[in-house]
Amino acid sequence: MRLEWLEDILAIADTGSFSGAAERRMLTQSAFSRRIKQIEDYVGVELFDRAHKPIRLKPTTTAQSEQIVQLTMALRQLVVDLRRGERMTSNRVVIACQHSLTAMRVPALLQQMPMERDGIYVRLRSANLDECTGMLLSRQADVAIVYRMPDELNDFGTDFLEELVIGSDRLIPVFNSPMPDLRRALTAQNGDQRFELPYITYPPDVFLGQVMERKILPFLNPALDHAPKLETALTLAAVEMAAIGLGVAWVPESLAQERLAAGTLFDLSPVLPVFDLQVIAVRVQGARNMAEGIFWSQLAAI
Repeated sequence: MRLEWLEDILAIADTGSFSGAAERRMLTQSAFSRRIKQIEDYVGVELFDRAHKPIRLKPTTTAQSEQIVQLTMALRQLVVDLRRGERMTSNRVVIACQHSLTAMRVPALLQQMPMERDGIYVRLRSANLDECTGMLLSRQADVAIVYRMPDELNDFGTDFLEELVIGSDRLIPVFNSPMPDLRRALTAQNGDQRFELPYITYPPDVFLGQVMERKILPFLNPALDHAPKLETALTLAAVEMAAIGLGVAWVPESLAQERLAAGTLFDLSPVLPVFDLQVIAVRVQGARNMAEGIFWSQLAAI
C-alpha cells in the first residue's frame, strides 16, 4: 500500500466527493478516479459507497479509518526520517574522544566552531585511548581527540595518520583540603619524618594509569608513604572521590577547574608532581566526506 493511496482515501473521506478530493490531490477528476480504481483493484474490494451523495466510505473502510490515519502519519514520518538520515550521513562527522575530554574539552571546542553554517552533524563516542584508536583505524570514527604525552610519538608513525595539536592540559593532584600536614612534612628539616599519602589510582591498561606509573609515582618525595586507596578508570569518578576525601587524585586540570574555583577541591601541585599533556586530534589521512574535511579545517584554524 502506497502512502499516496492512503492520502487519496483520506482526501475522499474529508471532502465527501471525488471532485473535491481530486482538487485537493492536484489531479484531474478522471486521473483521480483511475487511481481510486487502482487502489480498489489492489485491495480487492470496493472502499467507497458511490451510490450515496455525497460519496462516503463503506462501513468496512470506516471501521479502518483510524488505522489508515495512523498508518499515513507513520509513513510520512518514515519518509522524513529517511531523508534526515541521508543528510546526517553525508554531513556527519563521528568523533571518538577519551572520557575526560568528552566531559569538558570537546564541548568547549565544538562551541568555537560555526558548524551550523555548514550543516554539520556531530556524533560523539566516548571511550578509553585504545578504543578511540581502534574506532579510528576501523573507520568507525572519523576523528579521534585524545591526550598524548608530549615526549612520546604515536605508535603508528605518520604514513597514514595525520595529527593536529589542538590544546594542552596538566595532570594535577587535587584533594578536598590543602593538606597542611603534607606541606609541613615535605618542608621539614628532619628527613626521617614520614607522611602517609592515600591516592586514587587508575588501571594500568588505561592512558592515565600509564601516566601515573611512569610520570607521577616515580617522582613522589621519598618522605611519602603513598598507597592506592581506590582504583577507577573514570576521571570524573576520581574527581568525586577526591572531593569527599578518599584520597588525592591526579586529574586533568580542565576537569577540576569548576571545583577548584568553588573551593571544594584544592590544587596540591606546589608540593606534588604534575605532568603536562597535549590534546591532539588524529585522523586517517585523506578526508572521507565533506563534514570531516570541514571539521578538520576548523580544528586546524583554532
